[in-house]
Amino acid sequence: MSAQCEVTIKQSAGAPMSVFERYLTLWVFLCILAGIGLGQFFPAVFQAIGRMELARVNLPVGLLIWVMIIPMLVKVDFGALSEIRQHVRGIGVTLFVNWLVKPFSMAFLGWLFIRQLFAPMLPAEQLDSYIAGLILLAAAPCTAMVFVWSRLTQGDPLFTLSQVAINDTIMVFAFAPLVAFLLGISAITVPWDTLLTSVVLYIVIPVVLAQVWRKYLLGKGQAAFDAAMAKIGPWSISALLATLVLLFAFQGEAILRQPLVIALLAVPILIQVFFNSALAYWLNRALGEKHNVACPSALIGASNFFELAVAAAISLFGFESGAALATVVGVLIEVPVMLLVVNVVNRSKGWYEAR
Repeated sequence: MSAQCEVTIKQSAGAPMSVFERYLTLWVFLCILAGIGLGQFFPAVFQAIGRMELARVNLPVGLLIWVMIIPMLVKVDFGALSEIRQHVRGIGVTLFVNWLVKPFSMAFLGWLFIRQLFAPMLPAEQLDSYIAGLILLAAAPCTAMVFVWSRLTQGDPLFTLSQVAINDTIMVFAFAPLVAFLLGISAITVPWDTLLTSVVLYIVIPVVLAQVWRKYLLGKGQAAFDAAMAKIGPWSISALLATLVLLFAFQGEAILRQPLVIALLAVPILIQVFFNSALAYWLNRALGEKHNVACPSALIGASNFFELAVAAAISLFGFESGAALATVVGVLIEVPVMLLVVNVVNRSKGWYEAR
């Protein structure tokens, strides 16, 4: 194993959840209130922010997205790809769930709940946009919070690191085609130029910058790397919360008119989290994989890279779109739902190992 892998494994097995991470749902809820209030009292300010665009990319949001994503990607060691042979079964299960089950099951759940069951209770002009947001949410496997979930289940840190590295590599090439395909079968027009721009801006460039920064920090020694990670750790969630304030400043009017929308959008997201985590957990057990691999596999299989989903939704459909709102609902329920999954896999260890 490389020295860089060892550094990242120590990082992923380190401190418990920060206050920001543990109470993310509370901060998101407060941002909803703050954004709605500010949008109602200072509409001209936020309209001016909304007009700050270049090639359909909102510049303030683009900057915030980079601050969100790059610190997370600095933790990822793509050298861990050489270690995947040690956990072939677990990685195979997670890839199957992440790329062949979750996006397609979410497209189906979106069609079932948004276009069929809940359609009379939702604004008709936003139905396609809501489904698009759900698809964007499901098409990007989680990158950063996975390290937290893995720690809480005593997951194998090398497996977690390897899985994140391979998912990020696949995402560079597969995110745009997969999203375009699923939007297409959902009869949603795909703005290919904007989609490809989003991939370059929010995946390719951040990955390159993060890896350059990572190499520079590791060149100064592990202590410098650890100190930098501790310092920039809060940046990601702080930038996410600032983005949510902007988003809800634009979404406020729609939410005040139909507050039930958030609860309705949460239903397919909750179902797909429970379904995909249970599927990954059971498949690992059926294949004889160790519990400390099955746990992070189940959590990676169910969680989403919601920062990327929010960024892509805003770029593709705009601040005021149902797609942007749908991705934010994913942020809202991420922590409590994933903590519930953590609790289930920890408590079921006896059942899992009684094969």
